[in-house]
Amino acid sequence: MKPQTPPKTYRVKSFGCQMNVYDGERMGELLDGQGLTPAPEGEDADLVVLNTCHIREKAAEKIYSDIGRLTKGKTQKKAPMIAVAGCVAQAEGEEIMSRAPAVSMVVGPQAYHRLPDMLDKAVKGERATDTDMPAIAKFDSLPARKRRQPTAFLTVQEGCDKFCTYCVVPYTRGAEISRPYNHLIAEARKLIEAGAKEITLLGQNVNAWSGEDDKGRAVGLAGLIRSLATLDGLERIRYTTSHPNDMEDDLIAAHGEVDKLMPYLHLPVQSGSDRVLKAMNRAHTAESYLKLLERFRSARPDIALSGDFIVGFPGETEGEFEETLSLIDEVRYAAAFSFKYSPRPGTPAATMNGQIAPEVMDDRLQRLQARIARDQFAFNKATVGKTCSVLIERKGKHPGQWLGKSPWLQSVWFEGDVQLGDIVEARIAEAGPNSLGGELLQPVTA
Repeated sequence: MKPQTPPKTYRVKSFGCQMNVYDGERMGELLDGQGLTPAPEGEDADLVVLNTCHIREKAAEKIYSDIGRLTKGKTQKKAPMIAVAGCVAQAEGEEIMSRAPAVSMVVGPQAYHRLPDMLDKAVKGERATDTDMPAIAKFDSLPARKRRQPTAFLTVQEGCDKFCTYCVVPYTRGAEISRPYNHLIAEARKLIEAGAKEITLLGQNVNAWSGEDDKGRAVGLAGLIRSLATLDGLERIRYTTSHPNDMEDDLIAAHGEVDKLMPYLHLPVQSGSDRVLKAMNRAHTAESYLKLLERFRSARPDIALSGDFIVGFPGETEGEFEETLSLIDEVRYAAAFSFKYSPRPGTPAATMNGQIAPEVMDDRLQRLQARIARDQFAFNKATVGKTCSVLIERKGKHPGQWLGKSPWLQSVWFEGDVQLGDIVEARIAEAGPNSLGGELLQPVTA
């Protein structure tokens, strides 16, 4: 490639999970440190970072489509410099460099702290690929946190050792690692100083986090949460995504004992069929999962439950799918995420017999999502008449309207004289399938 004019503006487009959102924010902070500024909304950026997700089928092809849209009809002088980051970059870096000459940089999710050096090379006309996986080194090299919104993500754990047969995460994010306790407390303090009232702890298996606290005692995620709860200015704590096999007694207890830990649990199950779960290498059963949820409800009776489901896993019969529907009927989720199975290259499930026809998966997904929508609407309607705290996150569409989140992660809108970041008391007056209408009572914290 020819030498390029140093970019002045950038845009990071993140796809997929909340951890990608966190990574995208951190890449933006790295670019800020190089003197670049975010491109104004609606204007072209000099540098575009495509922060990719590899979970869904055809993820790589969508990246090539995005690259095409960025360069179509433009001369090389006017086209933006393009970097591909994230899990697709990790899995298919060499292929991207071969197929997409317009791409200047390919950087994996554990190496993006080297983005400034790669940018220097790109300006000189050198294409660069870095898919090394030194996770802790990445965090040690990232800049101090900048001003945040009232809510913030904090990655505490990365990677996965579970090797579910459908999942590419162990290959793109690497083995499970936990960030040091003192690093997390320090980053949380910076986020609070920058205005964060709520922090969501992130990890591929976030409840696998472990470390030593400031007194040298071995602690798990519950211990970290209890320490964070003592920080002045932090009002709410959440965490995601958990694995049933890493759920410890003290974390369940924390839901009933730590006021700042919000009454919301996202715990994926994927299927209600034990045979399918075994084929997925999930290492839990439908019964053990349900008993785990019972323990959470015992510790925190008002807890809202969320889950993940995959329909059409290879070999799934209609009867096994009905077992999943039965599990949903028993749990009555407040929210859930559901997907059709998509074969990921290199995973064991991709070569299993009994791949399900697309039209069968479509039908099953629609039926499953109808159950989930039914229960989500019922959960929302059950909050009408209740009073709860709402964290103000942004302005609404109409003058004087504000949007925030309830403790159960529901979107709540109302009108009133409040500010971004306020935590207010509101009475829930109406419920829709996806949001609540509230009446402002009084500010709680500012």
